[in-house]
Amino acid sequence: MKKNIKIAIADDHQIIYDGLRSLIESKSEFLTLAGGVKDGTELIELLKKETIDLAIVDISMEKMNGIEATKIIKRDFIKTKVLILSMHAEKSFIQAALRAGADAYLLKECAFEELIIAIKTVMSGRIFLSSSLNDQIIREYINWQSDPKKNNAHSILTPREYEILKLLADGLTTKEIAHKLDISPKTIESHRQQVMTKLNITSIAQLIRYALKEGISSL
Repeated sequence: MKKNIKIAIADDHQIIYDGLRSLIESKSEFLTLAGGVKDGTELIELLKKETIDLAIVDISMEKMNGIEATKIIKRDFIKTKVLILSMHAEKSFIQAALRAGADAYLLKECAFEELIIAIKTVMSGRIFLSSSLNDQIIREYINWQSDPKKNNAHSILTPREYEILKLLADGLTTKEIAHKLDISPKTIESHRQQVMTKLNITSIAQLIRYALKEGISSL
């Protein structure tokens, strides 16, 4: 493991950023905070300017979510490790993060000590999963690896389509989603139709039930 690990934080919650910054500063003998950003787009721009050893990334962020950012990092910045730190414990999010190439997945409720262990683990070239994630989730991921053709939302939808599906399932209207993502309502409607076509779903009600069943909605 490197003696000095440069870390970037991507999280739009100030309280999370402040806590992580304090932790990193307390471990200054081997951790250095290179910068903090509020979304995936800003994180990619930071990586273009600086060599970052580890990115600590939230999943739910504006403009570009953590899953989409992880895919780009693993494609364009292959030496950068990615540690997902999320409030989402649903298997769909964990599986999506691992498939995108994340080196670790921790829940935000984890102790700082576990985060330090996770950092050391991934910088040693190994995968780390939060201790609070149960065996069933891990087994399901292993089963998916042996059968990657199995269809589910994460495997057949684009990151943007999945994001819109989740927002619809969370009860937002087309207009509200368009405002939140800063794109036109017509574009949202087009993405929604693509989602329904890919999932072989014919109505909004069926779409909502599907999202709830798969743990996509936080409702």
